[in-house]
Amino acid sequence: MQSNRREFLSTSAKLAATCTLFGAMSGIAIAETDSVPSSTTSKITDSHYYLDNVLLETGFNYRDNTVVGTKTALHTLEIKQGKIVAILPNTQHQNSQLAAYSANNKLMLPAFRDMHIHLDKTFYGGPWQAPESREGKTILDMIALEQKLLPELQPYTQERAHALISLIQSKGSTIARSHCNIEPVSGLKNLEALIQVLDKHQQDLTCEIVAFPQHGLLLSKSEPLMREAMQAGAHYVGGLDPTHVDGAMEKSLDTLFQIALDYNKGVDIHLHETSPAGLAAINYMIDTVDKNRSLRGKVTISHAFALATLTPEQANTTAQRLAEQQISIATTVPIGTLHMPLKILNEHGVFVMSGTDSVIDHWSPFGLGDMLEKANLYAQLYTRPDEHALSRSLAIATGNTLPLDNKGKQVWPVAGDDASFVLVDASCSAEAVARISPRQASFHKGNLASGSIEKRVG
Repeated sequence: MQSNRREFLSTSAKLAATCTLFGAMSGIAIAETDSVPSSTTSKITDSHYYLDNVLLETGFNYRDNTVVGTKTALHTLEIKQGKIVAILPNTQHQNSQLAAYSANNKLMLPAFRDMHIHLDKTFYGGPWQAPESREGKTILDMIALEQKLLPELQPYTQERAHALISLIQSKGSTIARSHCNIEPVSGLKNLEALIQVLDKHQQDLTCEIVAFPQHGLLLSKSEPLMREAMQAGAHYVGGLDPTHVDGAMEKSLDTLFQIALDYNKGVDIHLHETSPAGLAAINYMIDTVDKNRSLRGKVTISHAFALATLTPEQANTTAQRLAEQQISIATTVPIGTLHMPLKILNEHGVFVMSGTDSVIDHWSPFGLGDMLEKANLYAQLYTRPDEHALSRSLAIATGNTLPLDNKGKQVWPVAGDDASFVLVDASCSAEAVARISPRQASFHKGNLASGSIEKRVG
């Protein structure tokens, strides 16, 4: 029965994502408070300005003790040098000399965070190309295929990385973590190209880089290249399935962690293994961090599919251990047969992030680059479809930053916060998650990263 439910949810999630293509409307209808003339712009050059007609969540509506709705109100934000310096009554400008823009009554949500993506190798931005059949193929077969494909993709690395960045920004993500191939076929070429791309996005994107030995850290003898990548600007040491790919779990993980310790870097490893080897690797990483406390808060396990094989009791124990060592989990919120214990992880205080992973590449053609879709999937698979639970589900897309706390107290935005946010055509967070509502504009530290905004005249 549970399997049938997940199949149904998988289908309904895809239908919900499709609805975004037709611009599902939120139903909000709030009139402008004045009729100041305006013009549309896709660029803000002012370092100090007002943003009027911003819809902010202010609290919950209750029936008895049950949340039945979300309170909102229009405000003006004063933004200066990338920060929100004041939250004011709507259209109340203390300095008439400052430029003013209008959010056109759109809901303001925290910037989304795409914390697992591969910007350096994608079909996106090029002609349509479906992946080859994976029937009967192992991960080692896929690695062999990639070794042939990479030289064909590398001439387009920068062009397509820019296109992929534009896509995720249009969906509200201005913070990201990109894995970047480091192996003998690519050398440091992909890393060098990605650094150049990100240098051009300094004003509209914050992106960490994980040096990723996609062809196996030990299998492809990539340790020297990984060490070069640390010196060349990578922020994290990556890894891949230490048992199924490298064939030596302890040696593979010891090598990975030693690179991280030598260069004072974080760790973010792909762990797809669902056999007992996957859980053994998770426990070994927990023990390693416990022995090397400087790694606490700096280790992420991406995918971590082995957690889906645990009983609730085992999941509780493992979640507690992960939380104690401040190890985070990055998930794509998988649908189908893998039912991850994400709710249990959250309950124990494990920081759970989400990411796109593939958009269109030789692994998968289904990625939308949309973290709001991930929040929607999380809500469908792991929570209840009520106002409070839907609003809480947004956290997986925003790095746990929410406008309201669990009791309905407004906690974001506050003066001093980065002016990094997304404007959404929805009446509240719950609606945005449930309907995967359209995005109007994305801001990163006061800069308009994507979309358009009205500039008020006079």
